[in-house]
Amino acid sequence: MQLYSAIRTSFQQLNEVIDHLSVEQYQTPSENLSGSSVGQHTRHIIELFQCLLAGYANGTVCYDDRKRDVRIETDPLFAKQLLADIASSIEHENIELQLAGMYDENSTEQLHLTTNYNRELLYNLEHTVHHMALIRVGLKELKTEPVGEHFGIASSTIRHREQCAQ
Repeated sequence: MQLYSAIRTSFQQLNEVIDHLSVEQYQTPSENLSGSSVGQHTRHIIELFQCLLAGYANGTVCYDDRKRDVRIETDPLFAKQLLADIASSIEHENIELQLAGMYDENSTEQLHLTTNYNRELLYNLEHTVHHMALIRVGLKELKTEPVGEHFGIASSTIRHREQCAQ
Protein backbone atom coordinates (compact mmCIF):
# COMPACT_ATOMS: atom_id res chain seq x y z
CA MET A 1 0.00 0.00 0.00
CA GLN A 2 1.20 3.48 -0.91
CA LEU A 3 0.71 4.77 2.63
CA TYR A 4 3.02 2.16 4.16
CA SER A 5 5.67 2.94 1.59
CA ALA A 6 5.45 6.67 2.23
CA ILE A 7 5.82 6.15 5.98
CA ARG A 8 8.84 3.91 5.49
CA THR A 9 10.41 6.46 3.13
CA SER A 10 9.96 9.21 5.73
CA PHE A 11 11.48 6.99 8.41
CA GLN A 12 14.42 6.19 6.12
CA GLN A 13 15.01 9.91 5.57
CA LEU A 14 14.85 10.52 9.31
CA ASN A 15 17.28 7.66 9.94
CA GLU A 16 19.73 9.14 7.44
CA VAL A 17 19.65 12.46 9.27
CA ILE A 18 20.09 10.77 12.64
CA ASP A 19 23.09 8.88 11.22
CA HIS A 20 24.77 12.21 10.39
CA LEU A 21 24.39 13.63 13.88
CA SER A 22 26.52 13.09 16.93
CA VAL A 23 24.70 12.17 20.15
CA GLU A 24 25.36 15.71 21.34
CA GLN A 25 23.82 17.24 18.19
CA TYR A 26 20.80 14.92 18.50
CA GLN A 27 20.24 16.18 22.06
CA THR A 28 21.11 19.88 21.57
CA PRO A 29 18.23 22.27 22.29
CA SER A 30 17.48 24.53 19.33
CA GLU A 31 16.87 28.21 19.94
CA ASN A 32 14.84 28.32 16.72
CA LEU A 33 12.65 25.45 17.95
CA SER A 34 11.77 26.97 21.34
CA GLY A 35 14.44 24.90 23.06
CA SER A 36 13.46 21.52 21.68
CA SER A 37 15.99 19.18 20.10
CA VAL A 38 16.06 16.90 17.06
CA GLY A 39 15.75 14.05 19.57
CA GLN A 40 12.60 15.52 21.11
CA HIS A 41 10.95 15.90 17.71
CA THR A 42 11.97 12.35 16.84
CA ARG A 43 10.49 11.11 20.13
CA HIS A 44 7.24 12.90 19.38
CA ILE A 45 7.00 11.23 15.95
CA ILE A 46 7.72 7.79 17.39
CA GLU A 47 5.33 8.10 20.31
CA LEU A 48 2.37 9.08 18.15
CA PHE A 49 2.89 5.97 16.04
CA GLN A 50 3.22 3.92 19.24
CA CYS A 51 -0.12 5.34 20.44
CA LEU A 52 -1.74 4.41 17.14
CA LEU A 53 -0.41 0.86 17.23
CA ALA A 54 -1.50 0.41 20.86
CA GLY A 55 -4.89 1.88 19.97
CA TYR A 56 -5.26 -0.54 17.10
CA ALA A 57 -5.04 -3.37 19.61
CA ASN A 58 -7.70 -1.96 21.95
CA GLY A 59 -9.89 0.04 19.55
CA THR A 60 -9.20 3.51 20.99
CA VAL A 61 -6.36 5.83 20.02
CA CYS A 62 -5.39 8.54 22.49
CA TYR A 63 -2.38 10.60 21.50
CA ASP A 64 -2.51 12.32 24.90
CA ASP A 65 -1.33 9.05 26.47
CA ARG A 66 2.23 9.31 25.15
CA LYS A 67 4.92 8.01 27.50
CA ARG A 68 7.32 10.87 26.74
CA ASP A 69 10.27 8.48 27.05
CA VAL A 70 13.43 10.54 27.55
CA ARG A 71 15.55 7.67 26.25
CA ILE A 72 14.11 8.16 22.75
CA GLU A 73 15.13 11.83 22.71
CA THR A 74 18.61 11.19 24.11
CA ASP A 75 19.65 7.90 22.51
CA PRO A 76 19.63 8.07 18.70
CA LEU A 77 20.33 4.33 18.30
CA PHE A 78 17.32 3.50 20.45
CA ALA A 79 15.20 5.90 18.41
CA LYS A 80 16.37 4.26 15.17
CA GLN A 81 15.45 0.83 16.53
CA LEU A 82 11.96 2.04 17.41
CA LEU A 83 11.53 3.55 13.94
CA ALA A 84 12.48 0.17 12.46
CA ASP A 85 10.08 -1.64 14.80
CA ILE A 86 7.22 0.68 13.81
CA ALA A 87 8.02 0.42 10.09
CA SER A 88 7.82 -3.36 10.31
CA SER A 89 4.56 -3.40 12.25
CA ILE A 90 2.30 -0.82 10.57
CA GLU A 91 0.60 -3.11 8.05
CA HIS A 92 -2.84 -3.88 9.44
CA GLU A 93 -6.36 -4.22 8.15
CA ASN A 94 -8.22 -0.92 8.09
CA ILE A 95 -10.65 -1.00 11.03
CA GLU A 96 -12.84 1.57 12.70
CA LEU A 97 -11.26 3.16 15.78
CA GLN A 98 -12.25 5.67 18.40
CA LEU A 99 -10.05 8.75 18.74
CA ALA A 100 -10.01 10.08 22.28
CA GLY A 101 -8.36 13.21 23.58
CA MET A 102 -8.65 16.51 25.36
CA TYR A 103 -8.12 19.20 22.76
CA ASP A 104 -9.12 22.26 24.77
CA GLU A 105 -6.66 23.28 27.47
CA ASN A 106 -9.53 24.86 29.40
CA SER A 107 -11.60 21.70 29.58
CA THR A 108 -11.20 18.30 31.20
CA GLU A 109 -13.83 16.74 28.96
CA GLN A 110 -12.46 14.03 26.70
CA LEU A 111 -13.63 14.20 23.10
CA HIS A 112 -14.42 10.94 21.29
CA LEU A 113 -14.55 10.75 17.50
CA THR A 114 -14.93 7.85 15.10
CA THR A 115 -11.96 7.36 12.82
CA ASN A 116 -10.18 4.46 11.18
CA TYR A 117 -6.72 2.99 11.09
CA ASN A 118 -5.78 4.23 7.61
CA ARG A 119 -6.94 7.76 8.42
CA GLU A 120 -4.78 7.78 11.54
CA LEU A 121 -1.81 6.38 9.60
CA LEU A 122 -2.23 9.26 7.16
CA TYR A 123 -2.44 11.73 10.05
CA ASN A 124 0.77 10.30 11.51
CA LEU A 125 2.54 10.53 8.15
CA GLU A 126 1.55 14.19 7.74
CA HIS A 127 2.53 14.81 11.34
CA THR A 128 5.91 13.17 10.71
CA VAL A 129 6.59 15.35 7.66
CA HIS A 130 5.65 18.43 9.69
CA HIS A 131 8.10 17.52 12.46
CA MET A 132 10.77 16.67 9.93
CA ALA A 133 10.35 20.20 8.54
CA LEU A 134 10.94 21.51 12.06
CA ILE A 135 13.97 19.23 12.42
CA ARG A 136 15.28 20.72 9.17
CA VAL A 137 15.16 24.17 10.82
CA GLY A 138 17.04 22.79 13.82
CA LEU A 139 19.67 21.22 11.58
CA LYS A 140 20.47 24.61 10.04
CA GLU A 141 21.20 25.92 13.53
CA LEU A 142 23.50 22.94 14.09
CA LYS A 143 25.27 23.86 10.83
CA THR A 144 24.39 20.55 9.25
CA GLU A 145 22.13 19.92 6.28
CA PRO A 146 19.55 17.18 5.83
CA VAL A 147 20.72 14.24 3.79
CA GLY A 148 17.97 14.47 1.18
CA GLU A 149 16.59 17.48 -0.62
CA HIS A 150 13.03 16.29 0.09
CA PHE A 151 13.52 15.90 3.86
CA GLY A 152 10.57 17.47 5.65
CA ILE A 153 8.72 18.45 2.49
CA ALA A 154 5.24 17.13 1.74
CA SER A 155 4.92 14.94 -1.35
CA SER A 156 2.32 17.32 -2.81
CA THR A 157 4.81 20.19 -2.51
CA ILE A 158 7.52 18.12 -4.18
CA ARG A 159 5.19 17.30 -7.09
CA HIS A 160 4.11 20.94 -7.38
CA ARG A 161 7.72 22.17 -7.48
CA GLU A 162 8.58 19.59 -10.13
CA GLN A 163 5.63 20.72 -12.29
CA CYS A 164 6.62 24.38 -11.94
CA ALA A 165 10.18 23.55 -12.99
CA GLN A 166 8.99 22.02 -16.27
